[in-house]
Amino acid sequence: MFDLTGMTALVTGASGGIGSATARALAGQGARLALSGSNADKLAAFRDTLGGDHLALPCDLSDPGAVDALVPRAVDGLGGRLDVLVNNAGVTRDNLTMRMKDSEWADVIGVNLEAAFRLIRAASKPMMKARFGRIVSVTSVVGTTGNPGQANYAASKAGLVGLSKAVAQELASRGVTVNCVAPGFIRSAMTEALPDAQKAQLSARIPAGALGEGGDVAAAIVYLASREAGYVTGQTIHVNGGMAMI
Repeated sequence: MFDLTGMTALVTGASGGIGSATARALAGQGARLALSGSNADKLAAFRDTLGGDHLALPCDLSDPGAVDALVPRAVDGLGGRLDVLVNNAGVTRDNLTMRMKDSEWADVIGVNLEAAFRLIRAASKPMMKARFGRIVSVTSVVGTTGNPGQANYAASKAGLVGLSKAVAQELASRGVTVNCVAPGFIRSAMTEALPDAQKAQLSARIPAGALGEGGDVAAAIVYLASREAGYVTGQTIHVNGGMAMI
């Protein structure tokens, strides 16, 4: 079950916490990957740890021209096909709304939402032609609940959900599914650096009693990328240990 042998996938933000866990999970199920990230050296080093015939495709997602070229580069490098697109890359520029600079708003919307739109638009063409495709975007629990100081981030993640629902309706008849995975608090280098008291506060908000792991999110993505998930589209799977029961 969930065997991805013979499938190809493009993963953005692939060398980060959730991105690397997702890449490992997809590769572990047999997919051949095009890994994208902004740090070329870090990306290449991570690609080498995976083994296999995977590609490292550095890309600055704040550059619309580079984003538009990414899917064609991936399709070319993966042998002329793209079965799965995982929009995982994201940035934060936190600030209270009344103090938020135009650049802080634009940076987050540009990378988190506009770049995802551009990649979905590009990926939909080869997927429709093949009459098969899986598009998965990583959103966030704060796209549903909101979070003070993150109006830009919450808006970008909520926008991904609306975007995915619209595109899901457009592509369903061509065998292409479009879904989201919304993580809650996931263990990362950033959360590990928090004081113990703050970690305890975070855990207290989660009925499961602990922060999630990157692999928890990756497992949901693998399912949505699989052939078995062909009748699931326009949905958001929340992976948050029960902190927000949507």
